[in-house]
Amino acid sequence: MVAEAAAAERVVAELREACAAPPARLNDVAAAMEAEMRAGLREEGGSKIKMIISYVDNLPTGNEEGFFYALDLGGTNFRVLRVQLAGKEKRVAKRESKEVSIPPHLMSGNASELFGFIASALAKVIAEEGRNDVFQDKQRELGFTFSFPVRQTSIASGTLIKWTKAFSIDDAVGEDVVAELQMAMEKHGVDMRVSALINDTVGTLAAGRYNDEDVVIGVILGTGSNAAYVEEASAIPKFEGELPKSGNMVINTEWGNFYSSCLPITEYDQALDEESLNPGEQIFEKLISGMYLGEIVRRVLLKIASQSTLFGKVNHTKLKTRFILRTPDISAMHHDETADLRVVAEKLADNLKIKDTSLETRKMVVEICDIVTSRSARLAAAGIVGILRKIGRAVPGDERRSVIAIDGGLFEHYPEFRQCLESTLVELLGEEASRSLVVKLTKDGSGLGAALIAAAHSQYQH
Repeated sequence: MVAEAAAAERVVAELREACAAPPARLNDVAAAMEAEMRAGLREEGGSKIKMIISYVDNLPTGNEEGFFYALDLGGTNFRVLRVQLAGKEKRVAKRESKEVSIPPHLMSGNASELFGFIASALAKVIAEEGRNDVFQDKQRELGFTFSFPVRQTSIASGTLIKWTKAFSIDDAVGEDVVAELQMAMEKHGVDMRVSALINDTVGTLAAGRYNDEDVVIGVILGTGSNAAYVEEASAIPKFEGELPKSGNMVINTEWGNFYSSCLPITEYDQALDEESLNPGEQIFEKLISGMYLGEIVRRVLLKIASQSTLFGKVNHTKLKTRFILRTPDISAMHHDETADLRVVAEKLADNLKIKDTSLETRKMVVEICDIVTSRSARLAAAGIVGILRKIGRAVPGDERRSVIAIDGGLFEHYPEFRQCLESTLVELLGEEASRSLVVKLTKDGSGLGAALIAAAHSQYQH
Protein backbone atom coordinates (compact mmCIF):
# COMPACT_ATOMS: atom_id res chain seq x y z
CA MET A 1 0.00 0.00 0.00
CA VAL A 2 2.94 2.28 0.73
CA ALA A 3 4.14 1.97 -2.86
CA GLU A 4 0.57 2.67 -4.09
CA ALA A 5 0.42 5.86 -2.03
CA ALA A 6 3.86 6.89 -3.27
CA ALA A 7 2.81 6.55 -6.91
CA ALA A 8 -0.28 8.67 -6.28
CA GLU A 9 1.70 11.25 -4.32
CA ARG A 10 4.13 11.52 -7.20
CA VAL A 11 1.25 12.37 -9.58
CA VAL A 12 0.03 15.06 -7.16
CA ALA A 13 3.54 16.48 -6.67
CA GLU A 14 4.03 16.70 -10.44
CA LEU A 15 0.65 18.38 -10.79
CA ARG A 16 1.53 20.93 -8.07
CA GLU A 17 4.77 21.77 -9.82
CA ALA A 18 3.19 22.02 -13.29
CA CYS A 19 0.38 24.28 -11.98
CA ALA A 20 2.68 26.52 -9.93
CA ALA A 21 1.88 30.21 -10.40
CA PRO A 22 4.29 32.17 -8.21
CA PRO A 23 4.16 36.00 -8.35
CA ALA A 24 7.08 36.27 -10.81
CA ARG A 25 5.28 34.01 -13.26
CA LEU A 26 1.97 35.83 -12.79
CA ASN A 27 3.67 39.16 -13.47
CA ASP A 28 4.89 37.67 -16.76
CA VAL A 29 1.30 36.59 -17.54
CA ALA A 30 0.02 40.11 -16.75
CA ALA A 31 2.73 41.65 -18.96
CA ALA A 32 1.91 39.25 -21.80
CA MET A 33 -1.81 40.06 -21.45
CA GLU A 34 -1.05 43.79 -21.65
CA ALA A 35 1.17 43.29 -24.72
CA GLU A 36 -1.54 41.23 -26.47
CA MET A 37 -4.12 43.91 -25.64
CA ARG A 38 -1.96 46.62 -27.22
CA ALA A 39 -1.38 44.47 -30.32
CA GLY A 40 -5.11 43.80 -30.63
CA LEU A 41 -5.93 47.52 -30.37
CA ARG A 42 -3.35 48.37 -33.04
CA GLU A 43 -4.86 46.31 -35.84
CA GLU A 44 -7.62 43.80 -36.57
CA GLY A 45 -6.21 40.32 -36.14
CA GLY A 46 -3.02 41.69 -34.59
CA SER A 47 -3.34 39.56 -31.49
CA LYS A 48 -4.56 36.27 -30.04
CA ILE A 49 -7.25 38.31 -28.30
CA LYS A 50 -9.69 40.15 -30.53
CA MET A 51 -10.06 43.42 -28.54
CA ILE A 52 -13.46 44.05 -30.12
CA ILE A 53 -14.66 47.65 -30.29
CA SER A 54 -18.13 47.53 -28.71
CA TYR A 55 -19.20 51.02 -29.87
CA VAL A 56 -20.52 51.54 -26.34
CA ASP A 57 -19.08 54.98 -25.60
CA ASN A 58 -21.48 55.94 -22.85
CA LEU A 59 -22.08 53.83 -19.76
CA PRO A 60 -25.09 54.42 -17.50
CA THR A 61 -24.69 57.13 -14.86
CA GLY A 62 -27.63 56.35 -12.60
CA ASN A 63 -29.61 59.37 -13.84
CA GLU A 64 -31.50 57.40 -16.48
CA GLU A 65 -35.29 57.50 -16.34
CA GLY A 66 -38.05 55.66 -18.15
CA PHE A 67 -38.94 52.17 -19.35
CA PHE A 68 -36.31 50.14 -21.19
CA TYR A 69 -36.24 46.60 -22.51
CA ALA A 70 -33.63 43.90 -22.87
CA LEU A 71 -33.54 40.76 -24.94
CA ASP A 72 -30.99 38.19 -23.82
CA LEU A 73 -30.34 35.46 -26.38
CA GLY A 74 -27.49 33.08 -25.68
CA GLY A 75 -28.76 29.53 -25.41
CA THR A 76 -31.81 27.34 -25.66
CA ASN A 77 -33.87 29.98 -23.80
CA PHE A 78 -34.10 33.70 -24.22
CA ARG A 79 -35.23 36.31 -21.73
CA VAL A 80 -37.17 39.50 -22.17
CA LEU A 81 -36.69 42.11 -19.48
CA ARG A 82 -38.61 45.29 -18.83
CA VAL A 83 -37.02 47.76 -16.47
CA GLN A 84 -38.33 51.03 -15.10
CA LEU A 85 -35.50 53.38 -14.23
CA ALA A 86 -36.21 56.24 -11.86
CA GLY A 87 -33.07 58.36 -11.68
CA LYS A 88 -30.56 58.77 -8.86
CA GLU A 89 -32.99 58.34 -5.96
CA LYS A 90 -35.02 55.28 -6.84
CA ARG A 91 -32.69 53.64 -9.37
CA VAL A 92 -34.37 50.48 -10.71
CA ALA A 93 -37.94 51.14 -9.63
CA LYS A 94 -39.33 48.00 -11.20
CA ARG A 95 -38.10 45.04 -13.22
CA GLU A 96 -39.99 42.17 -14.76
CA SER A 97 -38.59 39.35 -16.80
CA LYS A 98 -39.98 36.53 -18.82
CA GLU A 99 -38.12 33.44 -19.98
CA VAL A 100 -39.09 31.67 -23.19
CA SER A 101 -37.65 28.39 -24.42
CA ILE A 102 -36.88 28.11 -28.11
CA PRO A 103 -38.44 25.11 -29.88
CA PRO A 104 -35.56 22.90 -31.12
CA HIS A 105 -36.66 23.01 -34.77
CA LEU A 106 -36.19 26.81 -34.77
CA MET A 107 -32.54 26.44 -33.74
CA SER A 108 -31.67 24.89 -37.08
CA GLY A 109 -34.37 26.39 -39.30
CA ASN A 110 -34.07 29.77 -40.96
CA ALA A 111 -33.42 33.24 -39.58
CA SER A 112 -36.86 34.71 -40.24
CA GLU A 113 -38.54 31.89 -38.28
CA LEU A 114 -36.26 32.29 -35.25
CA PHE A 115 -36.47 36.09 -35.16
CA GLY A 116 -40.21 35.92 -35.88
CA PHE A 117 -40.64 33.70 -32.83
CA ILE A 118 -38.65 36.17 -30.70
CA ALA A 119 -40.63 39.14 -32.03
CA SER A 120 -43.94 37.46 -31.22
CA ALA A 121 -42.73 36.97 -27.62
CA LEU A 122 -41.85 40.69 -27.46
CA ALA A 123 -45.31 41.52 -28.80
CA LYS A 124 -46.87 39.46 -25.98
CA VAL A 125 -44.83 41.24 -23.33
CA ILE A 126 -46.01 44.61 -24.66
CA ALA A 127 -49.63 43.41 -24.90
CA GLU A 128 -49.51 42.32 -21.24
CA GLU A 129 -48.47 45.83 -20.19
CA GLY A 130 -51.89 47.13 -21.13
CA ARG A 131 -52.02 50.81 -21.92
CA ASN A 132 -48.78 52.62 -21.23
CA ASP A 133 -49.12 56.33 -21.93
CA VAL A 134 -45.37 56.82 -21.82
CA PHE A 135 -45.16 55.35 -25.31
CA GLN A 136 -47.86 57.48 -26.98
CA ASP A 137 -45.26 59.66 -28.65
CA LYS A 138 -42.14 57.62 -27.98
CA GLN A 139 -40.68 54.45 -29.37
CA ARG A 140 -39.78 51.64 -27.01
CA GLU A 141 -36.03 50.96 -26.81
CA LEU A 142 -34.28 47.63 -26.41
CA GLY A 143 -30.80 46.44 -25.51
CA PHE A 144 -30.00 43.17 -27.30
CA THR A 145 -27.54 40.75 -25.68
CA PHE A 146 -26.50 38.32 -28.35
CA SER A 147 -24.00 35.78 -27.01
CA PHE A 148 -22.56 34.52 -30.26
CA PRO A 149 -19.50 35.72 -32.22
CA VAL A 150 -20.42 38.93 -34.01
CA ARG A 151 -18.46 41.43 -36.07
CA GLN A 152 -19.82 44.67 -34.72
CA THR A 153 -20.00 47.70 -37.00
CA SER A 154 -21.81 50.22 -34.78
CA ILE A 155 -23.60 50.38 -31.44
CA ALA A 156 -26.67 48.77 -33.00
CA SER A 157 -25.43 46.58 -35.82
CA GLY A 158 -23.28 43.51 -36.15
CA THR A 159 -22.96 40.57 -38.51
CA LEU A 160 -23.00 37.03 -37.21
CA ILE A 161 -19.62 35.33 -37.70
CA LYS A 162 -20.78 31.82 -36.74
CA TRP A 163 -23.26 30.07 -34.49
CA THR A 164 -22.07 28.18 -31.43
CA LYS A 165 -23.86 25.97 -28.86
CA ALA A 166 -26.88 24.19 -30.38
CA PHE A 167 -27.67 26.67 -33.15
CA SER A 168 -27.08 26.21 -36.87
CA ILE A 169 -29.14 28.62 -38.94
CA ASP A 170 -27.11 28.98 -42.10
CA ASP A 171 -28.94 31.90 -43.69
CA ALA A 172 -28.22 34.12 -40.66
CA VAL A 173 -24.43 33.82 -40.90
CA GLY A 174 -22.91 36.97 -42.36
CA GLU A 175 -26.17 38.86 -41.80
CA ASP A 176 -26.83 41.79 -39.46
CA VAL A 177 -28.65 40.27 -36.48
CA VAL A 178 -30.15 43.62 -35.44
CA ALA A 179 -31.61 44.17 -38.93
CA GLU A 180 -33.10 40.64 -38.79
CA LEU A 181 -34.71 41.35 -35.41
CA GLN A 182 -35.91 44.83 -36.48
CA MET A 183 -37.54 43.33 -39.58
CA ALA A 184 -39.28 40.63 -37.55
CA MET A 185 -40.55 43.20 -35.02
CA GLU A 186 -42.03 45.33 -37.78
CA LYS A 187 -43.84 42.28 -39.19
CA HIS A 188 -45.33 41.61 -35.75
CA GLY A 189 -46.36 45.23 -35.26
CA VAL A 190 -43.82 45.81 -32.48
CA ASP A 191 -42.75 49.46 -32.47
CA MET A 192 -39.39 49.07 -30.80
CA ARG A 193 -35.90 50.24 -31.65
CA VAL A 194 -32.80 48.17 -30.91
CA SER A 195 -30.56 50.87 -29.48
CA ALA A 196 -27.65 48.64 -28.52
CA LEU A 197 -26.21 45.26 -29.46
CA ILE A 198 -23.94 43.96 -26.71
CA ASN A 199 -22.47 40.83 -25.17
CA ASP A 200 -22.86 39.77 -21.56
CA THR A 201 -19.41 40.97 -20.51
CA VAL A 202 -20.06 44.52 -21.71
CA GLY A 203 -23.44 44.24 -19.93
CA THR A 204 -21.72 43.25 -16.69
CA LEU A 205 -19.52 46.34 -16.95
CA ALA A 206 -22.63 48.51 -17.49
CA ALA A 207 -24.60 46.94 -14.64
CA GLY A 208 -21.60 47.48 -12.38
CA ARG A 209 -21.13 51.10 -13.49
CA TYR A 210 -24.82 51.90 -12.94
CA ASN A 211 -24.41 51.19 -9.23
CA ASP A 212 -20.86 52.46 -8.86
CA GLU A 213 -19.30 55.16 -11.03
CA ASP A 214 -15.78 53.83 -10.35
CA VAL A 215 -16.30 50.50 -12.16
CA VAL A 216 -13.69 50.24 -14.94
CA ILE A 217 -13.60 46.50 -15.74
CA GLY A 218 -16.31 43.86 -16.13
CA VAL A 219 -15.30 40.21 -15.91
CA ILE A 220 -17.23 36.97 -16.40
CA LEU A 221 -15.94 33.99 -14.43
CA GLY A 222 -18.55 31.31 -14.98
CA THR A 223 -18.86 28.44 -17.45
CA GLY A 224 -16.75 30.58 -19.77
CA SER A 225 -14.61 33.63 -19.14
CA ASN A 226 -14.14 37.06 -20.67
CA ALA A 227 -13.39 40.66 -19.71
CA ALA A 228 -14.43 44.10 -20.95
CA TYR A 229 -13.07 47.46 -19.85
CA VAL A 230 -13.20 51.19 -20.49
CA GLU A 231 -10.42 52.37 -22.81
CA GLU A 232 -9.55 55.89 -23.96
CA ALA A 233 -10.83 56.10 -27.52
CA SER A 234 -7.63 57.87 -28.56
CA ALA A 235 -5.64 54.79 -27.47
CA ILE A 236 -7.24 52.54 -30.11
CA PRO A 237 -5.18 52.91 -33.31
CA LYS A 238 -7.50 50.57 -35.27
CA PHE A 239 -10.57 52.71 -34.51
CA GLU A 240 -11.79 54.42 -37.66
CA GLY A 241 -14.07 57.40 -37.84
CA GLU A 242 -14.74 60.25 -35.49
CA LEU A 243 -13.77 59.76 -31.85
CA PRO A 244 -16.80 59.68 -29.53
CA LYS A 245 -17.64 62.83 -27.55
CA SER A 246 -17.20 60.98 -24.26
CA GLY A 247 -13.60 60.17 -25.19
CA ASN A 248 -14.21 56.61 -24.02
CA MET A 249 -14.85 53.27 -25.65
CA VAL A 250 -15.73 49.94 -24.08
CA ILE A 251 -13.50 47.17 -25.39
CA ASN A 252 -14.59 43.53 -25.27
CA THR A 253 -11.22 41.77 -24.95
CA GLU A 254 -12.36 38.17 -25.63
CA TRP A 255 -9.49 37.18 -23.31
CA GLY A 256 -10.53 33.51 -23.29
CA ASN A 257 -8.35 33.07 -26.39
CA PHE A 258 -5.25 34.54 -24.70
CA TYR A 259 -2.17 32.36 -24.91
CA SER A 260 1.41 32.89 -23.81
CA SER A 261 4.36 30.57 -23.28
CA CYS A 262 4.47 31.71 -19.63
CA LEU A 263 1.11 30.07 -18.81
CA PRO A 264 1.47 27.02 -16.53
CA ILE A 265 0.07 24.28 -18.79
CA THR A 266 0.00 20.62 -17.73
CA GLU A 267 -0.27 17.32 -19.64
CA TYR A 268 -3.95 17.25 -18.58
CA ASP A 269 -4.64 20.64 -20.17
CA GLN A 270 -2.91 19.57 -23.38
CA ALA A 271 -4.99 16.40 -23.62
CA LEU A 272 -8.20 18.28 -22.80
CA ASP A 273 -7.42 20.85 -25.50
CA GLU A 274 -6.60 18.21 -28.13
CA GLU A 275 -9.90 16.41 -27.50
CA SER A 276 -11.97 19.61 -27.41
CA LEU A 277 -14.21 20.98 -30.17
CA ASN A 278 -11.77 23.87 -30.71
CA PRO A 279 -8.20 22.58 -30.31
CA GLY A 280 -5.60 25.32 -29.97
CA GLU A 281 -8.23 27.95 -29.20
CA GLN A 282 -9.52 29.51 -25.96
CA ILE A 283 -6.48 28.24 -24.03
CA PHE A 284 -6.80 30.80 -21.21
CA GLU A 285 -10.48 29.96 -20.81
CA LYS A 286 -9.65 26.26 -20.65
CA LEU A 287 -7.28 26.96 -17.75
CA ILE A 288 -9.55 29.20 -15.71
CA SER A 289 -13.26 28.78 -16.44
CA GLY A 290 -15.88 26.69 -14.69
CA MET A 291 -16.57 24.53 -17.72
CA TYR A 292 -13.15 22.87 -17.41
CA LEU A 293 -12.00 22.71 -13.76
CA GLY A 294 -13.91 19.51 -12.94
CA GLU A 295 -12.70 17.91 -16.14
CA ILE A 296 -9.04 18.65 -15.29
CA VAL A 297 -9.50 17.09 -11.83
CA ARG A 298 -11.15 14.00 -13.41
CA ARG A 299 -8.14 13.52 -15.69
CA VAL A 300 -5.75 13.68 -12.72
CA LEU A 301 -7.84 11.10 -10.82
CA LEU A 302 -7.87 8.85 -13.88
CA LYS A 303 -4.08 8.94 -14.05
CA ILE A 304 -3.84 8.02 -10.36
CA ALA A 305 -6.33 5.17 -10.85
CA SER A 306 -4.33 3.85 -13.81
CA GLN A 307 -1.01 3.94 -11.94
CA SER A 308 -2.11 2.63 -8.54
CA THR A 309 -4.92 0.73 -6.83
CA LEU A 310 -5.40 3.54 -4.33
CA PHE A 311 -9.09 3.80 -5.28
CA GLY A 312 -9.55 0.05 -4.91
CA LYS A 313 -11.09 -1.99 -7.70
CA VAL A 314 -12.62 0.71 -9.84
CA ASN A 315 -14.68 0.22 -12.94
CA HIS A 316 -13.02 2.88 -15.09
CA THR A 317 -16.11 3.54 -17.22
CA LYS A 318 -17.24 6.52 -15.13
CA LEU A 319 -13.72 7.81 -14.56
CA LYS A 320 -13.18 7.80 -18.32
CA THR A 321 -16.38 9.73 -19.03
CA ARG A 322 -15.50 13.27 -20.07
CA PHE A 323 -17.07 16.11 -18.11
CA ILE A 324 -18.71 13.72 -15.64
CA LEU A 325 -17.13 15.72 -12.83
CA ARG A 326 -18.44 19.27 -12.84
CA THR A 327 -17.12 22.37 -11.11
CA PRO A 328 -19.96 22.38 -8.51
CA ASP A 329 -18.77 18.87 -7.52
CA ILE A 330 -15.20 20.14 -7.14
CA SER A 331 -16.42 23.10 -5.11
CA ALA A 332 -18.42 20.81 -2.78
CA MET A 333 -15.36 18.60 -2.20
CA HIS A 334 -13.03 21.57 -1.78
CA HIS A 335 -15.29 23.07 0.90
CA ASP A 336 -15.93 19.82 2.76
CA GLU A 337 -15.57 20.62 6.46
CA THR A 338 -16.75 17.28 7.89
CA ALA A 339 -14.17 15.48 10.04
CA ASP A 340 -14.17 12.40 7.82
CA LEU A 341 -14.58 14.29 4.53
CA ARG A 342 -17.96 12.67 3.99
CA VAL A 343 -18.91 14.99 1.10
CA VAL A 344 -15.78 13.95 -0.80
CA ALA A 345 -16.64 10.26 -0.22
CA GLU A 346 -20.19 10.84 -1.51
CA LYS A 347 -19.08 12.73 -4.62
CA LEU A 348 -16.48 10.08 -5.51
CA ALA A 349 -19.05 7.30 -4.99
CA ASP A 350 -21.95 9.01 -6.78
CA ASN A 351 -20.10 10.53 -9.74
CA LEU A 352 -17.19 8.20 -10.34
CA LYS A 353 -18.28 4.95 -8.61
CA ILE A 354 -15.14 5.14 -6.42
CA LYS A 355 -16.19 3.67 -3.06
CA ASP A 356 -14.57 2.79 0.29
CA THR A 357 -11.78 5.38 0.03
CA SER A 358 -9.50 6.02 3.00
CA LEU A 359 -9.43 9.41 4.71
CA GLU A 360 -5.88 9.93 3.36
CA THR A 361 -7.11 9.35 -0.18
CA ARG A 362 -9.98 11.79 0.29
CA LYS A 363 -7.54 14.40 1.61
CA MET A 364 -5.49 13.93 -1.53
CA VAL A 365 -8.56 14.53 -3.69
CA VAL A 366 -9.22 17.82 -1.85
CA GLU A 367 -5.60 18.78 -2.46
CA ILE A 368 -6.00 18.15 -6.20
CA CYS A 369 -9.12 20.36 -6.25
CA ASP A 370 -7.15 23.05 -4.43
CA ILE A 371 -4.19 22.94 -6.85
CA VAL A 372 -6.41 23.19 -9.96
CA THR A 373 -8.68 25.91 -8.54
CA SER A 374 -5.84 28.02 -7.13
CA ARG A 375 -4.12 28.05 -10.50
CA SER A 376 -7.37 29.14 -12.11
CA ALA A 377 -8.00 31.98 -9.63
CA ARG A 378 -4.39 33.18 -9.73
CA LEU A 379 -4.34 33.29 -13.54
CA ALA A 380 -7.66 35.18 -13.60
CA ALA A 381 -6.13 37.70 -11.17
CA ALA A 382 -3.06 38.07 -13.40
CA GLY A 383 -5.32 38.78 -16.38
CA ILE A 384 -7.14 41.49 -14.41
CA VAL A 385 -3.80 43.02 -13.37
CA GLY A 386 -2.76 43.09 -17.05
CA ILE A 387 -5.86 45.17 -17.85
CA LEU A 388 -5.36 47.45 -14.84
CA ARG A 389 -1.78 48.14 -15.91
CA LYS A 390 -2.86 48.81 -19.50
CA ILE A 391 -5.19 51.60 -18.30
CA GLY A 392 -2.82 52.90 -15.61
CA ARG A 393 -5.06 51.88 -12.71
CA ALA A 394 -4.21 50.52 -9.25
CA VAL A 395 -0.54 51.33 -9.79
CA PRO A 396 1.55 53.06 -7.11
CA GLY A 397 0.63 56.74 -6.93
CA ASP A 398 -2.79 56.24 -8.53
CA GLU A 399 -5.25 57.43 -5.89
CA ARG A 400 -8.41 56.72 -7.90
CA ARG A 401 -10.76 54.02 -6.71
CA SER A 402 -10.91 51.20 -9.27
CA VAL A 403 -13.81 48.78 -9.13
CA ILE A 404 -14.02 45.45 -10.94
CA ALA A 405 -17.52 44.09 -11.56
CA ILE A 406 -17.49 40.28 -11.72
CA ASP A 407 -20.34 37.96 -12.67
CA GLY A 408 -20.48 34.19 -13.07
CA GLY A 409 -21.09 31.11 -10.97
CA LEU A 410 -17.41 30.32 -10.47
CA PHE A 411 -16.89 33.63 -8.69
CA GLU A 412 -20.30 33.70 -7.00
CA HIS A 413 -20.63 30.12 -5.75
CA TYR A 414 -17.05 28.97 -5.17
CA PRO A 415 -15.73 30.80 -2.07
CA GLU A 416 -12.22 29.28 -2.23
CA PHE A 417 -11.86 30.53 -5.81
CA ARG A 418 -13.07 33.99 -4.92
CA GLN A 419 -10.80 34.33 -1.87
CA CYS A 420 -7.79 33.13 -3.84
CA LEU A 421 -8.52 35.60 -6.67
CA GLU A 422 -8.83 38.53 -4.23
CA SER A 423 -5.69 37.68 -2.25
CA THR A 424 -3.70 37.21 -5.48
CA LEU A 425 -4.71 40.70 -6.65
CA VAL A 426 -3.30 42.14 -3.41
CA GLU A 427 -0.15 40.02 -3.80
CA LEU A 428 0.47 41.27 -7.35
CA LEU A 429 -0.50 44.92 -6.88
CA GLY A 430 1.03 45.39 -3.45
CA GLU A 431 -0.68 46.56 -0.26
CA GLU A 432 -0.73 50.24 -1.14
CA ALA A 433 -2.05 50.07 -4.70
CA SER A 434 -4.63 47.39 -3.85
CA ARG A 435 -6.21 49.62 -1.18
CA SER A 436 -7.97 51.55 -3.95
CA LEU A 437 -9.15 48.34 -5.66
CA VAL A 438 -12.62 46.89 -5.05
CA VAL A 439 -14.02 43.64 -6.43
CA LYS A 440 -17.82 43.41 -6.59
CA LEU A 441 -20.20 40.63 -7.53
CA THR A 442 -22.41 42.13 -10.24
CA LYS A 443 -25.28 40.02 -11.47
CA ASP A 444 -27.35 39.94 -14.63
CA GLY A 445 -25.24 41.97 -17.01
CA SER A 446 -26.88 40.19 -19.92
CA GLY A 447 -30.35 41.36 -18.82
CA LEU A 448 -30.22 44.48 -16.69
CA GLY A 449 -26.91 45.56 -18.24
CA ALA A 450 -28.42 45.49 -21.74
CA ALA A 451 -31.44 47.57 -20.66
CA LEU A 452 -29.07 50.08 -19.01
CA ILE A 453 -26.94 50.42 -22.15
CA ALA A 454 -30.14 50.95 -24.16
CA ALA A 455 -30.98 53.75 -21.71
CA ALA A 456 -27.49 55.29 -21.92
CA HIS A 457 -27.75 55.27 -25.74
CA SER A 458 -31.39 56.32 -25.95
CA GLN A 459 -32.48 58.46 -28.89
CA TYR A 460 -34.25 60.66 -26.34
CA GLN A 461 -31.15 61.47 -24.29
CA HIS A 462 -30.91 65.22 -23.82
